[in-house]
Amino acid sequence: MVRSSKGFRRTTRQKLKKGLRHKFKPEDYLKEFKENEKVVLSQSPSSHKGMPHPKLKGRVGRVMSRRGNAYVITLKVGKAEKQVIARPEHLKALKAK
Repeated sequence: MVRSSKGFRRTTRQKLKKGLRHKFKPEDYLKEFKENEKVVLSQSPSSHKGMPHPKLKGRVGRVMSRRGNAYVITLKVGKAEKQVIARPEHLKALKAK
């Protein structure tokens, strides 16, 4: 028997699928965020680098700092406060109401 894969993108075939008319946009890779800005984690399936874990999809966090091309984001998962390193194509600015 063959062992089942336990890779990073396991069971995400539907979860990380792009829409039919979704196009590659270079602007997504060039986005800038300021410190303490609220962002939503939304994985872009076309870019594997700097992708946060799929279980964090849709979570809201706060940008703490920049690290190279990526950003350090803190977010609450249950009672714990976690830090995630993600690149800008996987982040969306949260609109203020």
